[in-house]
Amino acid sequence: MSSTNARPTVVVLGGGYSGIKIAKALDDVADVTLVAPSDAFTHNSAAWRALVEPEWLDRIFLPYDRLLHRGQFVRDQATAVDGRRVTLASGRELEPDHLILATGTSYPFPAKVAEPDTATAKARFRDAHRELLGADRVLVLGAGPAGLELAGEIKAFYPEKTVTVVGADDDVMPGPFDQALRDELRRQLDKLGVSLRLGSAVRSLPSAPPTARGEVTVTTEAGEELTADIWYQAFGVRPATDYLRGALAAARRPDGYVRVDEHLRVAGVDGVWAVGDLTDADRDGIGTAGAQAELVAANLRAAITGSGELTGYRPGPMAIAVPLGPDGGAGQLPGIDGIAGAEMIAGLKGRTMLVGPWAALFDAPGRA
Repeated sequence: MSSTNARPTVVVLGGGYSGIKIAKALDDVADVTLVAPSDAFTHNSAAWRALVEPEWLDRIFLPYDRLLHRGQFVRDQATAVDGRRVTLASGRELEPDHLILATGTSYPFPAKVAEPDTATAKARFRDAHRELLGADRVLVLGAGPAGLELAGEIKAFYPEKTVTVVGADDDVMPGPFDQALRDELRRQLDKLGVSLRLGSAVRSLPSAPPTARGEVTVTTEAGEELTADIWYQAFGVRPATDYLRGALAAARRPDGYVRVDEHLRVAGVDGVWAVGDLTDADRDGIGTAGAQAELVAANLRAAITGSGELTGYRPGPMAIAVPLGPDGGAGQLPGIDGIAGAEMIAGLKGRTMLVGPWAALFDAPGRA
């Protein structure tokens, strides 16, 4: 792969939150190729809302062919990447001047979708919505941010349904969060009527497939038997890095995350950068992915234009917003003393699901 107009070539693998920001930011100074297996970017942050209210589906899928003005989008998938040599599923090979790994993580549907085309993905969402409508008792396995948000969405839109959340830890939201955040989320969940079963994992997953109606029975390690008509898996994040080979594979930790240096370059590999959820630089999250994308884009722009110096990445303060339906939720935000309550989270995310800023990247009018 070589430039036809003396501009350096940049390949971005992955069309998630960090990948699209980098590709867009470098479109004017490099020959950018964005590679992703799907035909559209999925705004995963609004996936739970699309499950309970399918009208959102037309807002959360944004076609990649509207992203770049000078660069190109290649609908394909990396099967082997060794250094800057990229082999795609089609057999095509790319060897850019700069390579960015931005393939992110996988997560159970419907928080993330694996279907490679928009029509199929939307159909799966609509099928899952119909299955939810026919279920009276809902079981959510996982009491982290995703599980709590899902439970809140279902109870907010369908208050007559019984919703139970099971978590292995003694409290909700395990991780580096203030206890006040956990307390406020539990208070609001209780007000919504969500039942929490904490401190005991299930012995095994249900035999019925997730998101489909069926006879659901689980037993916790404490011996409690729980039954439901449908269940959802709200755990199981996995870095998408199996395609790495050679020195890149050597930079892959046993848990799948990629080691990077302070500038987010892959350790020991020249010309390769990694951003977003697949790196070991910071915690997973859309805000983190965006910050890393901006830093790598600025560093590459400085290298390409010959102006400026490389900037090191430093994790920012904790930032999380957990909506519980359009009008509820709580968060922990920089610059806010204490916990952000329902009104602030509803205005920030709960009512808009942050669609607008991402739609703007794609020049997609009417989607905000």
